[in-house]
Amino acid sequence: MVRVSGKGSGRVSVAGLACLKPGSRSRLFYRVRVHRGRMGERRSMSEADYAGLITAAHQQLQAPVILVWDRLNTHISAVMRAFITSHPGWLTEVRLPAYAPELNAAEGAWANMKNGLGNLAVRDMDQLAAIMKNRLKPIQYRPAIITDFSPRPASPSNPSRRKEVQTCYRHVYLTRDR
Repeated sequence: MVRVSGKGSGRVSVAGLACLKPGSRSRLFYRVRVHRGRMGERRSMSEADYAGLITAAHQQLQAPVILVWDRLNTHISAVMRAFITSHPGWLTEVRLPAYAPELNAAEGAWANMKNGLGNLAVRDMDQLAAIMKNRLKPIQYRPAIITDFSPRPASPSNPSRRKEVQTCYRHVYLTRDR
């Protein structure tokens, strides 16, 4: 028998970077943050969380980072804009089209990690965070999985946006080749 408290407040947020470079091993960097539902506590990842993740990835990769991400409000905030512009030597930003989860390799990692979590009974948010980390860890050590999550520009899930998607990809690969 598992005891479960009836307390429903709190949540777990995950942010991650799927790092892909032709000819190199794919990498997944992530951060997990537990939100306890306290008064005045932020209910999502902050700009500082994202900046820390990006900086950690850059330091571990020891290479420039081309950040390809969606238009989440935290990603396009003035604070993130200032962070990105303050690191022109190693950080380049490319924004995905308005709604394009099929172009975001990290979305595949999240879908894989969340598989089966809906039927899981946990004691508290810390246990949920530990389970999420345990599900992400094998993805980190199996680069082929991360590569499989990478987008396929020739066949997006929404054929009406094929031109927009290919244009986005052309820009990313041209930028990457510089």
